[in-house]
Amino acid sequence: MENVIQIHVEKLPEGLYLATSDAVPGLVAQGRTITETLEIARDVAKKILEAQAERDGKSKLPEAGDSFDYPLVVSN
Repeated sequence: MENVIQIHVEKLPEGLYLATSDAVPGLVAQGRTITETLEIARDVAKKILEAQAERDGKSKLPEAGDSFDYPLVVSN
């Protein structure tokens, strides 16, 4: 099962990127690029959700449906 999680990414003054999520408390990821930050956030979210599932059972997050919006970041 795949879930859709809203992630907030911001560029820090040091030039790094920080990702957090209101949907997954405790999710904090930092990277040198947006791609790296999102990869780390995905790994962190997976671990948090696995721990929650072991403790509470089924996830409360919405499942990924047949379609959803996804912002694509492209460098030029």
